[in-house]
Amino acid sequence: MRKIIVHVTQHDSRAAILEDERLVEFYVQKLDDEQLAGNIYLGKVVNVLPGMQAAFVDIGLDRNAFLYVDDAVPSKKQEERGKKVLPTIKEVLQVGQEVLVQVKKESFGNKGPRVTSHISIPGRYLVYIPDGDYIGVSRKIESEEERNRLKTIGESLKQANDGMIIRTVAEGASEEQLKRDFQFLRMIWTKVLEQSWKSHSPMLLYKDLDLVPRLVRDLLSEDVVQFMIDDGFQYRKIREMIQYSAPELTERLYLYTEKESVFDAFHITAEIEKAMKRKVWLKSGGYLIIDRTEALTSIDVNTGKYIGHTNLEETVLKTNMEAAVEIARQLRLRDIGGIIIIDFIDMVQEEHREKTLHILQEEMKKDRTKSNILGYTQLGLVEMTRKKVRQNLESTLLRTCPMCDGIGKVISEEEMSRKIEKELVTYQDYTTIQSLLVEAHPYVTSYLIGINGENLHRLEKQLGMKVQVKGNPAFHLHQFEIHHKVD
Repeated sequence: MRKIIVHVTQHDSRAAILEDERLVEFYVQKLDDEQLAGNIYLGKVVNVLPGMQAAFVDIGLDRNAFLYVDDAVPSKKQEERGKKVLPTIKEVLQVGQEVLVQVKKESFGNKGPRVTSHISIPGRYLVYIPDGDYIGVSRKIESEEERNRLKTIGESLKQANDGMIIRTVAEGASEEQLKRDFQFLRMIWTKVLEQSWKSHSPMLLYKDLDLVPRLVRDLLSEDVVQFMIDDGFQYRKIREMIQYSAPELTERLYLYTEKESVFDAFHITAEIEKAMKRKVWLKSGGYLIIDRTEALTSIDVNTGKYIGHTNLEETVLKTNMEAAVEIARQLRLRDIGGIIIIDFIDMVQEEHREKTLHILQEEMKKDRTKSNILGYTQLGLVEMTRKKVRQNLESTLLRTCPMCDGIGKVISEEEMSRKIEKELVTYQDYTTIQSLLVEAHPYVTSYLIGINGENLHRLEKQLGMKVQVKGNPAFHLHQFEIHHKVD
């Protein structure tokens, strides 16, 4: 059972996806942030990098887009020549050349967006692929009879080199519904081409839907029992959209009008706050530690307060099985991409290892974002990857701490007191003042003073002057001030 809850403010739109009343996905689109993924541009090649087999393309943004040779060579040529003998980037692109590209990955950190020349335009039932010349059917449609029916309809719709992928939501859809979707997508592509012929690079030719209508297109289906939104204007817009594309689902759309925030009413706010923490508690009393670095994300599983009821192996297995379910949820909720390393609690029995891995694989099948679980490494860690498309939850809602610069640690009280003492010693060389006042965080000042004032007494004796210490709770641990005290 799935619910979609949307909260709209003057600053942003936020959407929560609930499965069996648990938050599994969360999206934010700020009004001043431009969503790039899915947009199609007419760009100009500004630099070709033979050593990286890639090129930089100007698409009119602050940072140039990055285009790999795999994404620059047409799919047909890849099939004809084989990936091992792909042409070099210099054979495909030259500086100054105009190229039609689509953003496949948003900007991350200092990197510009990643683009591809393999265009795809998603609709409700289909994904239209110009020059794809093939028909694919979602693997989640298991009935062979239904797959053949949909493929037959697709064959009747496509022309020349048209390609398409028939989406999961198309299961049970009529030929008329598929035809209408296909014609609409083909019309969009025709307009994109026509505009590209008349335009000069860089130019935005097609902008993907904003967050709320994109949810209707990509997620609203028979398994969604409720689509709740708290904004009247957006409600009316998406109601019209649903009545056109899926009128049978109109009754599942609700306008929330209560005074209490819709996110608070569905207990979403508290779940979002938990998702921003490093430690995630499991129901059994075990917990996960999730650490992100530039290269990868590591997830450590611990038994915590759970001691089990039978023996150690059963305790470990139960904790790992519960962790596998929660890890899959956290990856979706936090939208973690790239390389992911999972350190489950060591299991002696191979059967337990495989059972835990199987649960993780099954849970990841619920994820719309592509992932690949590679299995256990020689060190007993589970290695997997998950595709990066948009900014993750951490990047959207958090900022790097200016105190620790993102490392998650600050200087200790002991080290800080040593630093202050060193600073005080320098005063002996250029001042005749006999009394100083040190202001610092209370944790630091207590260390400066020491037990029964012994540290402070030793310092005053060393300096040959009076030192007074004042704790200021408004100061950060690394912050201190030294004042000349006039008696």
